Amino acid sequence: MYNFKTLKPFLFKNKWPYILGILWLLVVDLLQLFIPEVLRSITNQLQNNQLTYQDIFRYSLYIFLIGIGIGFFRFLWRMLIIGASRELEYHLRNKLFSHLLTLSTSYYHRHKTGDLMAHLTNDIHAVRMAFGPGIVAMTDAIFLNITATTMMALTTNFRLTIYALLPMPLLILCMTRFGELIHAKFKTVQEAFATVTDQTQENLAGVRVIKAFVQEDTEITQFNEKSQALFDRNMELAKLFGIFHPLVQFLSSLSFIIAIWYGGRLVIEGGMSLGDFVAFITYLGLLVSSISAIGWVINVMQRGSASMERLNKILEEKPEIQDAPDAIKQLEIKGAIAFQQVFFTYPNSQYNALTNFSLEILKTAKIGVIGRTGSGKTTIANLLLRLYEANQGSITLDGYPIEKIPLETLRKYIAFVDQDSFLFSATIMENIGFGVDNYTLEDIQRVAKIAGLHEDVISFPKGYDTIVGEKGVTLSGGQRQRVSIARALLKNSKVLILDDCLSAVDTHTEEKILTALKDQAKDQTTIIIAHRVSTLKHCDKIIVLDNGMILEEGNHEELLALQGLYYDFYEKQLLEEKINME
Repeated sequence: MYNFKTLKPFLFKNKWPYILGILWLLVVDLLQLFIPEVLRSITNQLQNNQLTYQDIFRYSLYIFLIGIGIGFFRFLWRMLIIGASRELEYHLRNKLFSHLLTLSTSYYHRHKTGDLMAHLTNDIHAVRMAFGPGIVAMTDAIFLNITATTMMALTTNFRLTIYALLPMPLLILCMTRFGELIHAKFKTVQEAFATVTDQTQENLAGVRVIKAFVQEDTEITQFNEKSQALFDRNMELAKLFGIFHPLVQFLSSLSFIIAIWYGGRLVIEGGMSLGDFVAFITYLGLLVSSISAIGWVINVMQRGSASMERLNKILEEKPEIQDAPDAIKQLEIKGAIAFQQVFFTYPNSQYNALTNFSLEILKTAKIGVIGRTGSGKTTIANLLLRLYEANQGSITLDGYPIEKIPLETLRKYIAFVDQDSFLFSATIMENIGFGVDNYTLEDIQRVAKIAGLHEDVISFPKGYDTIVGEKGVTLSGGQRQRVSIARALLKNSKVLILDDCLSAVDTHTEEKILTALKDQAKDQTTIIIAHRVSTLKHCDKIIVLDNGMILEEGNHEELLALQGLYYDFYEKQLLEEKINME
């Protein structure tokens, strides 16, 4: 139960639905206890030949009214307790999702999406079951055990009650031991389920690659192996239940055997009336069913506990990057950026992504960044956005250390177009407007024209209301990049970072976009990261990165005159263009 400590605030806030629900549940249980008494009276009168038609009608009416009462109060407790458990499910899912969005980028490098999806579905469902049906069954078991045992001892025969309860310690010992095994087995089931979910998510996301490389059979084989592992774990759990439930039923039936043998003798010998015997057996039935339900309660609670343990591990994760306690709340950013002797190494990497990196960018300046793959170009954007923290050195924005700027403020002032050009499964308009709270169709069209997208969109049957599909699958690579550019432009931030986001468009379209950007971004500090020299030639300053260090810097003409790495890039791209023209 220690694993449920995280839920204390929710349970305290929602205590009344549980308290009232349990109260009405106890009323239902009390009403059930009247039925053995009605049966006792009927049987005794029948045994003594005293039962009349009027008595039959009266007892039938009692049972009918008890049934109506049970139905009414059962409805009340279901609405309260099951409703509260659904509220818990809603609360826990929102809390987990909100917490996941606060975690740093590195967390998602260590954990798979499928595993996190399993937490949001299976694990939360298991916790809901523990705090819904589990609470009901546990309350039933505790209350009926106490009251049924008391009624058996006080209203029938004390010695018979003691004999009938002899198997119960064995039953409790059995359920306790099996509860521990169920907890351990269910954790392995959840882990196997997470593996299958991850495989499914990854394969569906990469289905085009799978088909392109004709790897369907290989992926199906791998999925079958993981699915088989899940099946095996479930079968191990099922075998455990296959032993557990019959064993509980067997130990419970021993109580009936004792009651029938000893109670029957008492009736024959006149030590107990037949009505008392019938009432005792009915009470015993309530007792045994409630004790048997303890097995189900242990199962549900152990599943819920195992799932809550997995959820707690996520909820206890702290973002590696947070607002500083002395963060500057009120500031106005204009866009001047400075890197001073910055060193950075990605987690689990042995090599520096940036080494002794220093760069000063004046406000409204246009800076180009070029270099070989893996030279550290994207790292500049990652550190400026505080997706990662620099290992050494300082980064400032208008003289403020970025660690002292609240994350929300910092990222509000920076518009970023990453090289993946991720789109949501929504309309083109919704994707472009993602980064702002309010926008009009005219705003969307304006930035789409700058990004060279408008002509493509109006050719679609639904225009800006076109659904782009998961990750923008219905659009071409160039169209996805241009939607991402338009999304960043609509944000109208002081700093604009374009990370290799024109690689999928032709040079003619690229030239049109860059020309339009020149006017749009004249009041913005712009960092353009690219592999093509043509993308950067109009920048005020270009830096050439190699192994995380600035190898060359200057404008286009100055870098060509150096005849260094930048010149090599330029010559190779001229050769590529010449070959393509031929």
